[in-house]
Amino acid sequence: MNKAELVASVQKTLGGDTSKAAAERAVDAVLEGVKKGIKKDKNVQLIGFGTFSVTKRAARSGINPQTKEKIRIKASKSVKFKPGAGLKAAL
Repeated sequence: MNKAELVASVQKTLGGDTSKAAAERAVDAVLEGVKKGIKKDKNVQLIGFGTFSVTKRAARSGINPQTKEKIRIKASKSVKFKPGAGLKAAL
């Protein structure tokens, strides 16, 4: 499912009188809320769905696949998602 399909699903769930633009604003608002929550609190927990959290990746060495040259990959942050019990049960 891509974003357009998600917007269509939200529009259908909200009812026939909801416009596509309103459904897209709702999806965008949720995604923006998750981004802000991760940035501020380093954790967003949606009971029954799952938890988004920030993880730290340590610096490490790697190999450039084109030149086979060894390179140093710097430390970085990433986002991890752990599904909740409700989401697991839906599968």
